[in-house]
Amino acid sequence: MQKKKFLITAALPYANGPIHFGHMAGAYLASDVYNRHRKLQGHKTLFISGSDEHGVAIMLNAKKVGEDYQEYVNKWHKEHGELFKDFGVDFDFFGQTSAEYHKEEVIKWFKNLHEKGYIEPKDSQQLYCNDCNNHLPDRFVEGTCYKCGYENARGDECPNCGEFIDPVKLTKTVCKICSSNNISEVTVTQYYICLSKYHTEYRKWLETKSESWRKTVYPYVDSLTKESLHDRAITRDIDWGIDVPLPNTEGKKLYVWFDAPIGYVSNTKKFLEDSGSKEDYLKDWWNNDEVELTHFIGKDNIIFHTVIFPTMSLASGICHAADQVPANQFLNLEGKQFSKSTGHYVDAAKAVAKFGQNALRYYLISILPEQTDSSFSWEQLQAKVNNELANNIGNFLNRCLKFTQKNWEEGMPANYYQGFTGSEAANKLSADIKELNELVDGYSVKKGIEKVMFIGQSANNFFSDNAPWAQIKVDKDLAGQTLAYSSIYALCLGVIMKPFLPELSASILSHYKNVVSYEQQMSIYSGDLSVIDEIFKNGHHLTEEVVALVPKIEKELIEEELAELEAKK
Repeated sequence: MQKKKFLITAALPYANGPIHFGHMAGAYLASDVYNRHRKLQGHKTLFISGSDEHGVAIMLNAKKVGEDYQEYVNKWHKEHGELFKDFGVDFDFFGQTSAEYHKEEVIKWFKNLHEKGYIEPKDSQQLYCNDCNNHLPDRFVEGTCYKCGYENARGDECPNCGEFIDPVKLTKTVCKICSSNNISEVTVTQYYICLSKYHTEYRKWLETKSESWRKTVYPYVDSLTKESLHDRAITRDIDWGIDVPLPNTEGKKLYVWFDAPIGYVSNTKKFLEDSGSKEDYLKDWWNNDEVELTHFIGKDNIIFHTVIFPTMSLASGICHAADQVPANQFLNLEGKQFSKSTGHYVDAAKAVAKFGQNALRYYLISILPEQTDSSFSWEQLQAKVNNELANNIGNFLNRCLKFTQKNWEEGMPANYYQGFTGSEAANKLSADIKELNELVDGYSVKKGIEKVMFIGQSANNFFSDNAPWAQIKVDKDLAGQTLAYSSIYALCLGVIMKPFLPELSASILSHYKNVVSYEQQMSIYSGDLSVIDEIFKNGHHLTEEVVALVPKIEKELIEEELAELEAKK
């Protein structure tokens, strides 16, 4: 396989509240699996994300809790970073859009697009609160949606129908700062990014994605942009954000729609600088024909990553636009949308501390909403972990390794391992692993973990069908070969689990650390099992104590979670 470079981004989490399972399933677990997968294939990758730290919602909530804006976003940045580590999401760099290095990069983009005529001032109508004397852009105002009639539509988007809101069209408007209804329209000058000027070039680029992008992404973007692109205001009269770098613009800040996606680029630059790399963030990564760029996002971010940021990138000439945008659909909780305001949510940090990384990663990856919305269920979590991960994988590993350690205390001889690579079982295993690679190459992470579990079931069947506990009573060498072949299956499972369940993979591979190198693991992951003979040329001695790797989830823990969810209503 020819080695490539992969630039992988995961949606910048908004530094305005906790990350829940919906976010994990929307962007972060799939992107982490894909990054680990490409690394294990031997490719060079950069995995970039960071906190999105500007915008009106942050300002409002910081004021509510009486915290300085920077103090507020720093708190959430730290909490999000810790949660990602708990879930095993391993970014190369997780930065902040409030940082000075990000401001420098954003100003560079603004000046480039402004000089080329893609940013212009325009007069527009904006709501103004006559009681607290504040402009009311975006989430500073709420009202009744003019499309669906939802009474709590925000000034930027209706959470009920998804309409991008023109706030001056809302009815029954309420100021979110002081709760006043004494609101009027005023004329203000803001700077707009003129997406409409780049429509022809944008469409030429988009149409190259018609066959490669998901059917849940391309048709939607195609229909949205076929006739035209709409110019969008990228400045606001607010006191938190990056100053507009033009004369006579005091009090105006660049808004989050413009500055946030540039965070992927600024964070890449900062990572390379901090790591002492000699690579250039543009020439070697963001503006390099040999790099494949993938944005992992949830469906609520499709427009930003398939229309606005690609147009900014192409029109500026600073970066290439995305090669892939595998947007996931929504994950619900027990059949209903996650909602912190109504109490219908789960504290992800408490959950991972209670159930562990392996259980939650396995279940969430197995229900990833890749093509349609899906739902998290506590009882289904218990069933899948206990019946599949524990009974299938955990039980096989425990029986295989313990039986070997008990009966071959001095280690298994090399001759027991011979013959596997030429067997029908090895040919089937190799084909299954190659199919696994193809699935994840194509962003089918959910089907990928299903293939891992299929391979685990094959290993379990091989062990049970040959019944080494019966064989050893009549032919110890035959039992030894069964266990040796089962041990090879266990090693391969440890390798192919690396992208999906890194913690469980590490536990399995700890029993092989003295016989298998990383390069040999890469060969196994590619489906090349010829390295097996070299790995076990001196046999294998299990020196570490074999312990149960996948504990079952007790019913009482699930009942606690269901009761807590009910109590929040």
